[in-house]
Amino acid sequence: MTKQSRLGIIEDLVAGRWLDPNDGVKKGIEIDVIEIADSLEGREAELVRACHGGNKRICVVHDSFTREALGGRVVDALRRDGMAVSEYLWEKPKVELAAIRALSEATADAEVLVAIGSGSISDGCKYATFEDGREYSVFATSPMNAYTTPTASVSVDGFKKSITCHFAKGVFFDLGIIAKCPPRLVSAAFADVVCRTTSQVDWLLMHLLFGTPYSETPYTLLAYDEDDMIALAPRLLDGDFEALARLVRVSAIMGSGTSFTGTTHVGSMAEHMISHCIDMFAGAAHPGTSHGEQVGVASLTMSRLQNEMMALETAPEIAPTVIPRERLAARYGTAMAETMANETAKKAFDAEGAARMNERLRREWPQIRARIASVMRPYDELHAAMAAAGCKLTAADLGLPADLYRQYVGDARFIRDRFSMLDLADDTGRLEPFLAELN
Repeated sequence: MTKQSRLGIIEDLVAGRWLDPNDGVKKGIEIDVIEIADSLEGREAELVRACHGGNKRICVVHDSFTREALGGRVVDALRRDGMAVSEYLWEKPKVELAAIRALSEATADAEVLVAIGSGSISDGCKYATFEDGREYSVFATSPMNAYTTPTASVSVDGFKKSITCHFAKGVFFDLGIIAKCPPRLVSAAFADVVCRTTSQVDWLLMHLLFGTPYSETPYTLLAYDEDDMIALAPRLLDGDFEALARLVRVSAIMGSGTSFTGTTHVGSMAEHMISHCIDMFAGAAHPGTSHGEQVGVASLTMSRLQNEMMALETAPEIAPTVIPRERLAARYGTAMAETMANETAKKAFDAEGAARMNERLRREWPQIRARIASVMRPYDELHAAMAAAGCKLTAADLGLPADLYRQYVGDARFIRDRFSMLDLADDTGRLEPFLAELN
């Protein structure tokens, strides 16, 4: 670690020496090198060599924006170091199978891909190199969490899927570059990680009700920086390096959380399902907002719902799950409706299951409420932090009609088999009145 490095607890994770207080076991992550520094200028070749050696054919992948921001500098630095470097300008990158196959073909001569910024470029290189057995690293141009996760969000036949690929060999954050990225990207990155509260509540709820796997480890790691990140939110858009370093560390840990869980549940529950609905179904009505911006608005929606549900002193009563196949087919087509119904059936209650769960809720509701309250941020606190970070807060901020947003919130529960507060609210008759007041 250099004098400029701002790795924090990530230094111990990369070295494999972080002692998890939850079980007393030393743990690490499967990324060879992570660097977070005020500047990485002049260190680009050193970092790439540390991950890939100096004799492999490298292709730097960027779009016109990330090339101007950083990609050109990286290409020049690697060439000065004597590496065999080509570059691929990926105009309008999309994480779709056809686009990724085209990327693979265009870069087939390279043994290593070095992605420059953007979630789409990073996920595209991640999936492409996983498919054909190559290595990749990434230089970040914004503070998002996609860089350190082994999963890629890929559109397959119009359906968003989180596909486990592999980790980058190296992930490099130059805070000087990130401070210059559009403020909208910083705000979106903040929104995409402050959702920790809503995703943890949903995942914990699923665990408490069904006994499914759950881990405190990623949340213990996030807690090193989350409170300070929120406190420093008003300084993010000023390019303050300390504020940005906290955001980057939280993003990096959020992304690498699957190292400890084997699942993306740690940071992707109902708030992400709502965002996926917008991307999958809005079509021409899509306002052009980013995934992070949509997750932010959806996180506020879920936080409000979660806080309202957990304020109930008496356990809500579950009815057998109703899957509205005809409504879904009318909105999204027969094939999509069938896929959604199949996903929902995996977590649906029949009459017998609902009766058993109601008995359990009546018996354990106070303990469930207390456990969830221990990890849940108050709605007003979350709203204030996101406002301070310049995040979009409402459907109107996204440019999405309120009635369409309400539709996607109501239908989000049907796109994945992950049980969330949307399911509990809908199966207890509380989602519809909640949606009626949502704007």
